[in-house]
Amino acid sequence: QVQLVESGGGSVQAGDSLRLSCAASGRAFSSSSMGWFRQAPGKERELVAAIGWGGGVTYYADSVKGRFTISKENAKNTVYLQMNSLKPEDTAVYYCAAAQGPGLYYTTSRYNYWGQGTQVTVSS
Repeated sequence: QVQLVESGGGSVQAGDSLRLSCAASGRAFSSSSMGWFRQAPGKERELVAAIGWGGGVTYYADSVKGRFTISKENAKNTVYLQMNSLKPEDTAVYYCAAAQGPGLYYTTSRYNYWGQGTQVTVSS
């Protein structure tokens, strides 16, 4: 069992940076691969970035590649999403999610646990 709580969202201007944090409770965090998803109004939830359970492998959606960085700190049971050069199209509710297994997972159905989400709003 893993419980997830996101923080760090907010309202910023285009070009600014934010760092999202996802604090996990439960002993399974170190054996969980993690993902950050986002959902904008009227759109499907989409995978933004993912990281394997050891932190050695990562995936980024093309729309955020080079601007976002995902990292996982097992000692602190926390996963981060550093977001730089934010754009208005990054506006969404951001969710972290945990999947049991070592690899990278790309679909919502593969993730077992979800946080409540944190709002990110980027204005031009």
